[in-house]
Amino acid sequence: MTRRALVLGGGGITGIAWEWGILAGLAEAGIALSDADLVVGTSAGSVVGAQVANGLDPAVRYEAQLVPPDGELAGAFGTGTMLRYGLAMLVGSHAPRKVRQRLGRLALRVDGDASARVAVIDSRLPVKEWPSETALRITAVDAETGEFRVFDRESGVPLVHAVAASCAVPGVWPPVTIDGRRYMDGGTRSGTNADLAAGYDKVVLLAPVTRGFGPMPGAAAHVARLRGDAAVTLVSPDPDAVRAFGRNLLDPAKRADAARAGLRQAASVVAAVREVWSD
Repeated sequence: MTRRALVLGGGGITGIAWEWGILAGLAEAGIALSDADLVVGTSAGSVVGAQVANGLDPAVRYEAQLVPPDGELAGAFGTGTMLRYGLAMLVGSHAPRKVRQRLGRLALRVDGDASARVAVIDSRLPVKEWPSETALRITAVDAETGEFRVFDRESGVPLVHAVAASCAVPGVWPPVTIDGRRYMDGGTRSGTNADLAAGYDKVVLLAPVTRGFGPMPGAAAHVARLRGDAAVTLVSPDPDAVRAFGRNLLDPAKRADAARAGLRQAASVVAAVREVWSD
Protein backbone atom coordinates (compact mmCIF):
# COMPACT_ATOMS: atom_id res chain seq x y z
CA MET A 1 0.00 0.00 0.00
CA THR A 2 1.38 3.41 -1.02
CA ARG A 3 1.86 5.78 1.90
CA ARG A 4 1.98 9.55 1.36
CA ALA A 5 3.49 12.26 3.54
CA LEU A 6 3.01 16.01 3.38
CA VAL A 7 5.73 18.08 5.05
CA LEU A 8 5.04 21.74 5.81
CA GLY A 9 8.00 23.88 6.82
CA GLY A 10 8.40 27.08 8.80
CA GLY A 11 8.37 30.60 7.47
CA GLY A 12 6.40 32.95 9.69
CA ILE A 13 3.07 34.58 8.92
CA THR A 14 3.98 34.96 5.27
CA GLY A 15 4.93 31.29 5.13
CA ILE A 16 1.50 30.27 6.43
CA ALA A 17 -0.19 32.40 3.77
CA TRP A 18 2.05 31.16 0.96
CA GLU A 19 1.45 27.52 1.91
CA TRP A 20 -2.31 28.06 1.82
CA GLY A 21 -1.96 29.67 -1.60
CA ILE A 22 -0.02 26.69 -2.91
CA LEU A 23 -2.44 24.19 -1.35
CA ALA A 24 -5.48 26.03 -2.72
CA GLY A 25 -4.01 26.20 -6.21
CA LEU A 26 -3.11 22.51 -6.18
CA ALA A 27 -6.58 21.59 -4.90
CA GLU A 28 -8.14 23.61 -7.72
CA ALA A 29 -6.03 21.54 -10.13
CA GLY A 30 -7.39 18.33 -8.60
CA ILE A 31 -4.44 17.52 -6.32
CA ALA A 32 -5.60 16.94 -2.75
CA LEU A 33 -2.55 16.94 -0.50
CA SER A 34 -5.00 16.54 2.38
CA ASP A 35 -5.12 12.87 1.35
CA ALA A 36 -1.75 12.44 3.09
CA ASP A 37 -1.35 9.59 5.53
CA LEU A 38 1.15 11.70 7.48
CA VAL A 39 1.38 15.46 7.93
CA VAL A 40 4.54 16.92 9.49
CA GLY A 41 4.27 20.54 10.62
CA THR A 42 7.07 22.79 11.82
CA SER A 43 6.47 26.34 13.05
CA ALA A 44 4.30 28.04 10.39
CA GLY A 45 3.79 24.60 8.90
CA SER A 46 2.31 23.36 12.15
CA VAL A 47 -0.50 25.94 11.84
CA VAL A 48 -1.27 24.85 8.30
CA GLY A 49 -0.69 21.16 8.98
CA ALA A 50 -3.10 21.07 11.91
CA GLN A 51 -5.86 22.31 9.61
CA VAL A 52 -4.95 20.22 6.57
CA ALA A 53 -4.89 17.06 8.68
CA ASN A 54 -8.34 17.94 10.01
CA GLY A 55 -9.72 18.19 6.48
CA LEU A 56 -10.27 21.94 6.20
CA ASP A 57 -10.83 23.28 2.70
CA PRO A 58 -7.66 24.98 1.37
CA ALA A 59 -9.74 27.40 -0.71
CA VAL A 60 -11.55 28.63 2.39
CA ARG A 61 -8.32 28.95 4.36
CA TYR A 62 -6.70 30.77 1.43
CA GLU A 63 -9.53 33.31 1.39
CA ALA A 64 -9.02 33.84 5.12
CA GLN A 65 -5.46 34.99 4.40
CA LEU A 66 -6.80 37.84 2.26
CA VAL A 67 -8.82 39.36 5.10
CA PRO A 68 -7.01 42.16 6.99
CA PRO A 69 -5.43 40.53 10.06
CA ASP A 70 -7.34 41.04 13.29
CA GLY A 71 -5.70 40.14 16.58
CA GLU A 72 -2.35 39.07 15.09
CA LEU A 73 0.77 40.07 17.01
CA ALA A 74 3.44 41.43 14.71
CA GLY A 75 6.94 40.24 15.48
CA ALA A 76 10.29 41.57 14.34
CA PHE A 77 12.42 38.97 12.63
CA GLY A 78 15.12 41.10 11.14
CA THR A 79 18.87 41.58 10.98
CA GLY A 80 19.33 41.83 14.75
CA THR A 81 17.59 38.53 15.41
CA MET A 82 19.53 36.82 12.64
CA LEU A 83 22.80 38.15 14.08
CA ARG A 84 21.95 36.69 17.49
CA TYR A 85 21.13 33.36 15.82
CA GLY A 86 24.45 33.44 14.01
CA LEU A 87 26.37 34.03 17.23
CA ALA A 88 24.50 31.19 18.93
CA MET A 89 25.45 28.84 16.12
CA LEU A 90 29.06 29.86 15.66
CA VAL A 91 30.30 30.54 19.20
CA GLY A 92 30.98 27.29 21.03
CA SER A 93 30.35 23.66 20.14
CA HIS A 94 28.76 23.04 16.75
CA ALA A 95 27.02 19.90 18.00
CA PRO A 96 23.35 20.35 17.00
CA ARG A 97 21.96 19.91 20.51
CA LYS A 98 24.48 22.37 21.96
CA VAL A 99 23.50 24.93 19.34
CA ARG A 100 19.83 24.41 20.21
CA GLN A 101 20.63 24.94 23.88
CA ARG A 102 22.23 28.29 23.05
CA LEU A 103 19.20 29.25 20.96
CA GLY A 104 17.11 28.14 23.92
CA ARG A 105 18.90 30.58 26.19
CA LEU A 106 18.03 33.29 23.69
CA ALA A 107 14.41 32.12 23.77
CA LEU A 108 14.25 32.05 27.56
CA ARG A 109 15.37 35.68 27.76
CA VAL A 110 12.17 36.86 26.08
CA ASP A 111 9.98 38.55 28.67
CA GLY A 112 6.26 38.07 28.92
CA ASP A 113 3.58 35.47 29.33
CA ALA A 114 3.13 33.04 26.45
CA SER A 115 -0.65 33.09 26.95
CA ALA A 116 -1.10 35.98 24.50
CA ARG A 117 0.68 33.99 21.81
CA VAL A 118 -1.31 30.86 22.63
CA ALA A 119 -4.46 32.94 22.16
CA VAL A 120 -3.24 34.05 18.72
CA ILE A 121 -2.55 30.44 17.72
CA ASP A 122 -5.97 29.45 19.04
CA SER A 123 -7.54 32.06 16.75
CA ARG A 124 -5.71 30.57 13.75
CA LEU A 125 -7.09 27.06 14.29
CA PRO A 126 -10.79 26.65 13.46
CA VAL A 127 -10.48 23.00 14.55
CA LYS A 128 -8.66 22.60 17.85
CA GLU A 129 -8.63 18.81 18.24
CA TRP A 130 -6.07 16.33 17.00
CA PRO A 131 -7.22 14.60 13.79
CA SER A 132 -8.55 11.09 14.27
CA GLU A 133 -7.58 9.66 10.88
CA THR A 134 -4.51 11.44 9.51
CA ALA A 135 -1.28 11.10 11.48
CA LEU A 136 -0.18 14.61 12.47
CA ARG A 137 3.29 15.33 13.86
CA ILE A 138 4.04 18.76 15.37
CA THR A 139 7.69 19.58 16.12
CA ALA A 140 9.22 21.61 18.95
CA VAL A 141 12.46 21.82 20.93
CA ASP A 142 13.00 21.93 24.70
CA ALA A 143 14.48 25.39 25.26
CA GLU A 144 16.55 24.26 28.24
CA THR A 145 17.93 20.90 27.10
CA GLY A 146 17.84 21.29 23.31
CA GLU A 147 15.95 17.99 23.08
CA PHE A 148 13.80 17.53 19.99
CA ARG A 149 10.14 16.78 20.72
CA VAL A 150 7.45 15.51 18.38
CA PHE A 151 3.86 15.94 19.52
CA ASP A 152 1.02 13.79 18.22
CA ARG A 153 -2.45 12.79 19.36
CA GLU A 154 -0.93 10.23 21.75
CA SER A 155 1.11 12.89 23.58
CA GLY A 156 -1.75 14.06 25.77
CA VAL A 157 -1.06 17.68 24.82
CA PRO A 158 -3.74 20.08 23.53
CA LEU A 159 -3.26 20.71 19.82
CA VAL A 160 -3.29 24.50 20.29
CA HIS A 161 -0.43 24.30 22.81
CA ALA A 162 1.61 21.97 20.60
CA VAL A 163 1.26 24.36 17.66
CA ALA A 164 2.04 27.38 19.85
CA ALA A 165 5.22 25.67 21.05
CA SER A 166 6.25 24.89 17.47
CA CYS A 167 5.75 28.57 16.57
CA ALA A 168 7.65 30.06 19.55
CA VAL A 169 10.42 31.77 17.58
CA PRO A 170 13.45 32.25 19.89
CA GLY A 171 14.25 35.85 20.61
CA VAL A 172 10.79 36.92 19.42
CA TRP A 173 8.12 34.96 21.32
CA PRO A 174 8.41 33.35 24.77
CA PRO A 175 8.64 29.55 24.99
CA VAL A 176 5.41 27.66 25.70
CA THR A 177 5.19 25.56 28.86
CA ILE A 178 3.92 22.00 28.42
CA ASP A 179 4.05 19.48 31.26
CA GLY A 180 6.53 21.66 33.14
CA ARG A 181 8.96 21.98 30.21
CA ARG A 182 9.43 25.11 28.10
CA TYR A 183 9.34 24.57 24.36
CA MET A 184 10.44 26.71 21.43
CA ASP A 185 10.15 26.66 17.66
CA GLY A 186 10.66 23.26 16.01
CA GLY A 187 12.53 25.12 13.28
CA THR A 188 15.54 25.42 15.59
CA ARG A 189 16.25 21.79 14.76
CA SER A 190 15.36 22.00 11.06
CA GLY A 191 13.22 24.31 9.00
CA THR A 192 11.15 21.34 7.84
CA ASN A 193 12.11 18.29 9.95
CA ALA A 194 11.35 16.34 6.80
CA ASP A 195 13.31 13.35 8.07
CA LEU A 196 10.14 12.46 10.01
CA ALA A 197 8.69 11.40 6.64
CA ALA A 198 11.29 8.63 6.26
CA GLY A 199 9.63 5.33 5.37
CA TYR A 200 6.84 6.90 3.33
CA ASP A 201 6.62 6.20 -0.39
CA LYS A 202 5.60 9.64 -1.66
CA VAL A 203 6.60 12.93 -0.03
CA VAL A 204 5.63 16.49 -0.95
CA LEU A 205 7.56 19.16 0.92
CA LEU A 206 6.43 22.80 1.05
CA ALA A 207 9.29 24.91 2.39
CA PRO A 208 8.85 28.69 2.65
CA VAL A 209 12.47 28.85 3.86
CA THR A 210 14.80 26.32 2.25
CA ARG A 211 18.26 27.23 3.49
CA GLY A 212 19.93 25.62 6.46
CA PHE A 213 21.64 27.48 9.31
CA GLY A 214 24.79 26.12 10.91
CA PRO A 215 24.11 22.49 11.87
CA MET A 216 20.43 22.76 10.91
CA PRO A 217 19.94 20.98 7.57
CA GLY A 218 18.26 22.81 4.73
CA ALA A 219 15.34 21.41 2.77
CA ALA A 220 17.53 20.15 -0.08
CA ALA A 221 19.58 17.99 2.30
CA HIS A 222 16.42 16.32 3.61
CA VAL A 223 15.15 15.76 0.08
CA ALA A 224 18.42 14.14 -0.98
CA ARG A 225 18.20 11.65 1.89
CA LEU A 226 14.53 10.86 1.35
CA ARG A 227 14.96 10.27 -2.38
CA GLY A 228 16.85 7.07 -1.72
CA ASP A 229 13.59 5.37 -0.77
CA ALA A 230 10.76 7.65 -1.89
CA ALA A 231 9.41 9.82 -4.67
CA VAL A 232 9.89 13.37 -3.40
CA THR A 233 9.18 16.86 -4.66
CA LEU A 234 10.17 20.13 -3.01
CA VAL A 235 8.14 23.29 -3.51
CA SER A 236 9.79 26.53 -2.42
CA PRO A 237 8.93 30.19 -3.07
CA ASP A 238 9.58 31.53 -6.54
CA PRO A 239 11.07 35.04 -6.96
CA ASP A 240 7.61 36.63 -6.99
CA ALA A 241 6.76 34.97 -3.67
CA VAL A 242 10.07 35.96 -2.12
CA ARG A 243 9.36 39.59 -3.00
CA ALA A 244 5.86 39.27 -1.56
CA PHE A 245 7.26 38.01 1.76
CA GLY A 246 9.28 41.18 2.26
CA ARG A 247 12.07 41.42 4.82
CA ASN A 248 10.08 40.41 7.89
CA LEU A 249 8.39 37.00 7.75
CA LEU A 250 6.38 37.90 10.86
CA ASP A 251 4.65 40.95 9.37
CA PRO A 252 0.86 40.37 9.19
CA ALA A 253 0.57 43.17 6.62
CA LYS A 254 2.34 40.93 4.07
CA ARG A 255 -0.03 38.01 4.56
CA ALA A 256 -2.39 38.67 1.65
CA ASP A 257 0.44 39.33 -0.82
CA ALA A 258 2.16 36.09 0.20
CA ALA A 259 -1.06 34.09 -0.19
CA ARG A 260 -1.70 35.49 -3.67
CA ALA A 261 1.89 34.74 -4.66
CA GLY A 262 1.45 31.14 -3.54
CA LEU A 263 -1.76 30.75 -5.51
CA ARG A 264 -0.09 32.13 -8.65
CA GLN A 265 2.92 29.88 -8.19
CA ALA A 266 0.82 26.75 -7.73
CA ALA A 267 0.14 26.49 -11.47
CA SER A 268 3.87 26.10 -12.16
CA VAL A 269 4.29 23.16 -9.77
CA VAL A 270 1.14 21.17 -10.60
CA ALA A 271 2.92 18.75 -12.93
CA ALA A 272 5.79 18.02 -10.54
CA VAL A 273 3.49 17.50 -7.56
CA ARG A 274 1.02 15.36 -9.51
CA GLU A 275 3.84 13.13 -10.75
CA VAL A 276 4.84 12.34 -7.17
CA TRP A 277 1.43 12.32 -5.47
CA SER A 278 -0.68 10.39 -7.97
CA ASP A 279 -0.79 6.61 -8.15
